[in-house]
Amino acid sequence: MLAWSIDALQAVEAVTQIVVALPHGVSEAPPGTIGAPGGEHRSQSVRAALRAAAGEGDPVIVHDAARPLVTPAIFQAALDELAAGGWDCTIAAMPVIDTIKRAADGIVSDTLDRSTLWAVQTPQIFRRAALERALDVPESVLRSATDDAWLVERQGGSVRIVASPPENFKVTTPADLRAAELALRERAGVHA
Repeated sequence: MLAWSIDALQAVEAVTQIVVALPHGVSEAPPGTIGAPGGEHRSQSVRAALRAAAGEGDPVIVHDAARPLVTPAIFQAALDELAAGGWDCTIAAMPVIDTIKRAADGIVSDTLDRSTLWAVQTPQIFRRAALERALDVPESVLRSATDDAWLVERQGGSVRIVASPPENFKVTTPADLRAAELALRERAGVHA
């Protein structure tokens, strides 16, 4: 899955280096990338990767390898939106299509207006200074972050959504992996 994401990143002209947060026990980065030791939590890994990135590159792309169906076009759309506005961050997201209810202990308290809800994905693209400020917080805050855009939001930063297709889904189960493999074979014109 990592290789598929790296391939998509390498196809984006603006990308000059790729830093991979490596899992514990892995010391060698994939060819053409820079390795950084991954952290216990997502934002710890992002912070380590940002520190390993040479120079003062701006903007900075954060992407989960668990979304291997990302395309160069998704990266480019988010980059273009960041360049067009005065945003601190742009994030790929998809409108929520299901009805969402708030509940505690199985008891529904209310139904949310889905017309204002978005399912957040990656890539998330940041102005480097905004991401550095957002990651300069106590470890307890990093542990609670489910995405890095939230860290920017909590400091008053501006985050802009870029609509992303459903195909940019997160692979978390064996069924997701089978669906991703099938979609990638179809992209490549290989029939099972």
